[in-house]
Amino acid sequence: MSSYDVSAAAVKTPSVVIPVRRSLSTRWISLLTLLALLAVWWAVTATGLIEPLFLPPPSAVLQKGWLLATSGYMDSTLWQHLGASLSRIGLGLGFAILTAVPVGIAIGANRIARGVLDPLIEFYRPIPPLAYLPLIVIWCGIGELSKVLLIYLAIFAPIAIATATGVRTVDPAKLRAAQSLGATRAQLIRHVILPSALPDILTGVRIGLGVGWSTLVAAELIAATSGLGFMVQSA
Repeated sequence: MSSYDVSAAAVKTPSVVIPVRRSLSTRWISLLTLLALLAVWWAVTATGLIEPLFLPPPSAVLQKGWLLATSGYMDSTLWQHLGASLSRIGLGLGFAILTAVPVGIAIGANRIARGVLDPLIEFYRPIPPLAYLPLIVIWCGIGELSKVLLIYLAIFAPIAIATATGVRTVDPAKLRAAQSLGATRAQLIRHVILPSALPDILTGVRIGLGVGWSTLVAAELIAATSGLGFMVQSA
C-alpha cells in the first residue's frame, strides 16, 4: 500500500467513525433520560409526596399492565383491544396516503388544482377533528366507518400539505434536465418529483400519524365497544 493510500484511509476513517459515536452517545443520553425519569417517578411515590391515587408507583403500574395482558378487560384481551385500535389507525393512514399524496402532487404542480383544492383543505384543516365527530356519527353511525373516516380526515390534511410543499420545492434544474431528455409528465412525477418530495411526504405522514392517534383515542372514547380509548373510558 502506498503512502497516498494510507493517508487517504486515515482521512476517510473519521468521517465514518464520528457519526457512529454521535449516534451511540445520543442513544445513551436518551436511555439515561428515561432511567432518570423512572427514578424520579419511583422516588416521588416512595416518599409519599403524591398520593398513590393520583400517581401510582411503577411497580403497581407494571402489575396492572401484566394483569391486563394476561386476563384481558371487558371480555376481550389487551391484544384484541390493541388490534382494534391498530386496524382503525392503519386503515385511516392507508387511505389518507393513497389520496393525500396525489392531491398534494396536483396542488404543488398545477395552478388550477391549487386554486380548487387548496382552499378546501385550508378551510377544514384548522378545525379540531372532534368538532365534526357528531356530524360523522349522525351521517355514518357509530360503527367502524365513522371512526376510520374521522382518523382519515385528521391525517389527510398534513400529508397533502406536506406533499404539496415538497413538490413546490423540487429543483427546477432537475425538471428541465428530465424534460430535455424527453421525459413525459408521468415520468417526471415518478422519477423526479416523487423522489425529491419524499422527505416532505414522510414528514407529513409522521405528523399525520401523531394527530391520527390522538383522534383515534378520542373517537373510541365516544362511540366504541373495543380499543384503547374504550378501555380508558370504561376504566
